[in-house]
Amino acid sequence: MAQTKIPAVYGFHPPCWSVGRIQERKQSQEEDRQRRLAEKPAEFCTYEDSSSEEKSEIALKEAVNTSYNFVDYVKHRETQTSIYSSVSKEYGHRHILTHGGLFEHTQIDLGHDMKKVLCSQWLSDRLILFGTKCNKLMIYDVQNHEINQIPSIVSSVRREIEDDEQTGGIYSVQLNPSKTLLATVAENNSEVAVYKIPTFDPVCVGENAHINRVDDICWLDDQFLVSGDTELALWRVTDDILDAEDEVAAHKTILPVSLEYFHNSEKIRAIKFNKSNREIATLNENHGTIVIWDAEKFQKKMARKFSHGNNTCMTLNENDNIYAIGNRNLSALLDCRTLQIIKKIPPIDYYGFHLFLRSASFTGDILTLGLDLGKILFFDLKAGKFLESSVIPDRTIRLKATKGYVFPDVDILRNDEHSEVKYGPAIMTHCYNSSGTRLFIAGGPNFLPNFTGNYAGLFQ
Repeated sequence: MAQTKIPAVYGFHPPCWSVGRIQERKQSQEEDRQRRLAEKPAEFCTYEDSSSEEKSEIALKEAVNTSYNFVDYVKHRETQTSIYSSVSKEYGHRHILTHGGLFEHTQIDLGHDMKKVLCSQWLSDRLILFGTKCNKLMIYDVQNHEINQIPSIVSSVRREIEDDEQTGGIYSVQLNPSKTLLATVAENNSEVAVYKIPTFDPVCVGENAHINRVDDICWLDDQFLVSGDTELALWRVTDDILDAEDEVAAHKTILPVSLEYFHNSEKIRAIKFNKSNREIATLNENHGTIVIWDAEKFQKKMARKFSHGNNTCMTLNENDNIYAIGNRNLSALLDCRTLQIIKKIPPIDYYGFHLFLRSASFTGDILTLGLDLGKILFFDLKAGKFLESSVIPDRTIRLKATKGYVFPDVDILRNDEHSEVKYGPAIMTHCYNSSGTRLFIAGGPNFLPNFTGNYAGLFQ
């Protein structure tokens, strides 16, 4: 988790150097080599390169002169005596999760006039932006606990605003890579709106692309972004639009650079941009298909049928080239190159209730899953199982949200098998701050028909 190259104080070797460490590493390398040879077929052979042996010897010398102790990292950071030191960003995140009691929960009061929260994004270590089912774009200040509404941008042609359970809501808020622009939906949620950050000045509205509600938006770089309903639209926010100065403060109207239609009115549920592969991945909600697009040509490359529909979320681990996809029946990890399933995450049941996956995100090798009944679970990619506690053996780590606000009021839920469980909100969205030590979760009664309400909370 931490690496510190320690200089020698007296003699030729630092205090962390020992003959035993060299022998252990050589033995470990030999075991890895023998295991790889055993896995290869008999007709397949490889030849060792002398230069690779020299490189391994150099790497071995570097390793024994390096301390992997976190205490050494902190000490040498304070005294600034190390030539090189680094720490994994996910170290604090994993440590907080596996050592129980370090995460404290605080519920955020959203009042009774707000519907469930659908999307969220940290603007800074202090500000959280989120969108609701009632078409409100809100910003929450972690320090002074203030909640303010950001006015939605009105398009050039005023249309009737729909606010019902099927078509209403803000489902996506996304920052560009430089965090200078924010993309979400306009007052009419079939149009794309762009704001300047941190002032929230309106920049432009993207029109004449979508007919239905925009479910997701994704930035490709600081200028280009894509959005999707039953079409995938490519937009560009040019420097001319950003630098334009009018006597009367007003936003511009932009048209899509390119527009791709889906057959059979396939609804796009999620969009991700794989920067290393220069690919756009779209997840279809109704027909259960994941489609890979060439980001430069804006053309389809391949597609794969994943399930029979009801897909809810998709996230990307770019370091390991893995997509995580979830629906109401199955969650799985896919290889980005082939779209083959490499790991199935087992369904989660809680006292006879099947918990649907509502939101997912990667933090290093840990996949965070937001579920029904206010449950948050963590899947460890390295171990291939749900993250377990370091304090209590064989105990799966689980975070629990509080009730929030729900109308009509309900405390106990019953299923068809007459099982009873305490009510909890569906975790429709969650996001971490830059350090991974604060977790914002939000949602509402998504799985209860004819119920309304909201929930938001902060683990820190």
